[in-house]
Amino acid sequence: MKNTIYPTILAIFSLFINQYLANRGVFPIDSFLIFDAAFNILSGNHPFKDYWLITGPLLDYIQSLFFLIFGINWTSYVMHASALNMALALFSFYYFLNIGLKNFYAFIYSLGVAILTYPSIGTPFIDHHSVIFCIMAFFSVSLAILSEKKLFWILTPIFITFSFFSKQIPSPYFIILFTAIISIYFYNIKKVDKNILLNLFFGGLISFFLVSSVFLINEIPAKNFLVQYILYPFSIGNERIDRLNIDFKNLISEFKFIYITLIPLVVSIFFFAKIKDKNLFKKNELIVSLLFLGSVAILVYCQLLTKNQILIFFLIPISAAYSHAYTLKYFNNKYIIYFILAIFIFTTAKYHIRFNHHKKFIELVNADFNLAEDATQLDKRLKWVKWITPHYIDKPLDEINLLIETKNILFEVKERKIFITDYQFFSSLLNNKFASPNKWYDNLSIPDKKNKYYYVYKEFFLNKIKNNKIKHLFFIGKHKRELYFFEEFINENECVVSNQPNELLIEFDISKCKF
Repeated sequence: MKNTIYPTILAIFSLFINQYLANRGVFPIDSFLIFDAAFNILSGNHPFKDYWLITGPLLDYIQSLFFLIFGINWTSYVMHASALNMALALFSFYYFLNIGLKNFYAFIYSLGVAILTYPSIGTPFIDHHSVIFCIMAFFSVSLAILSEKKLFWILTPIFITFSFFSKQIPSPYFIILFTAIISIYFYNIKKVDKNILLNLFFGGLISFFLVSSVFLINEIPAKNFLVQYILYPFSIGNERIDRLNIDFKNLISEFKFIYITLIPLVVSIFFFAKIKDKNLFKKNELIVSLLFLGSVAILVYCQLLTKNQILIFFLIPISAAYSHAYTLKYFNNKYIIYFILAIFIFTTAKYHIRFNHHKKFIELVNADFNLAEDATQLDKRLKWVKWITPHYIDKPLDEINLLIETKNILFEVKERKIFITDYQFFSSLLNNKFASPNKWYDNLSIPDKKNKYYYVYKEFFLNKIKNNKIKHLFFIGKHKRELYFFEEFINENECVVSNQPNELLIEFDISKCKF
């Protein structure tokens, strides 16, 4: 009983804190990013083949399983993110125990991980998934080195694969880091351990089997995957790297608490690594410490590349746990431990208030949540959502009423239709099985005219319309940024008839067009 009470409480807490906070407002393009995509898969539509996708398909497939088991509803949707939040919290607890922390301290630092990981957005999101799986891979490599258990070598490539098929980065950087660290480990043990390589290969084989099975069973063209997931995003990534201007002041200030909690660990590395004639610092521990510092550096760098809000503050409880464990081993100074605990408690509270309570990640910092509306007015499948968005931050009821009106109009159109919108739930709510050409619409998901993949996308889009005999395109949204591609398309085809029933909805009747 004593050995299970902490993980049991942790499991319940990490699950329900995300379930609760996910209901507190939404940001349509992010909050509903996976909703219709998962419904599309259940309807027989698949990424790369049936809809254009520049991010990982893993979330779509996982969510489709949650919808299949628990039904197509908001609770099932959030449960996906909550389950991963719980998995990371429990894995963190196990890891902290293995680096030398007692149950209580492993528990409280794991609570910090549960608070600062997924609740910032609450719903399944590509960035969170990709980073979480990389951290799990880091845990696996570390435990494999420290405990010499082969299971963790097998799990490492599986977690890396899951990360890559969530989002392209940061997994390639972690592969480079892991390769370097494992090479150092082999140098340390004076041999290349064939069993380790075989276990890594076996994990990679499992990953390859899982991925290839999905692609083969669903007949996803390899060419489509290569263009959409590798080549086009790579062209965007190169542009971002070229424009990357690191502001060292922001680099320090944004991540300062991560750095502060790392100080005892860094001091240990630089101080004890020099003491060769004393057994104060085992080489394997040094290797794992360098691995963690490398992981932090990668995640900070990737945060500088992304346009999304910062999400890696969950590194604070992990680095605090690390520093706590090493302080116990090598300094045994209670004041340093008090300092680590104080920083950990302060920062966890700080970022919980900023990102979870005030919902900074989904741009609702200035929202009055007392104005939030019950989303069941829109649809019973959105039960528990307290509806307020940045689009109608002062008038959420107006947005709800417009969406209800839009839903009713769309319901009356029986001909084949697709939606162009940030509100990625209309297909599932209306049981519309003709997947939109895109998972979402913005200036990244659609190549601009200067990009060499623009005409590849245009052909994909037109084929989608022709092959599915689409008669209507519906734009649903307050902001018109999603229309930049379609305005050109409309201007090229005088057969298009447009109509705007309300301020959110524009209808494009293309039934008389011959493509």
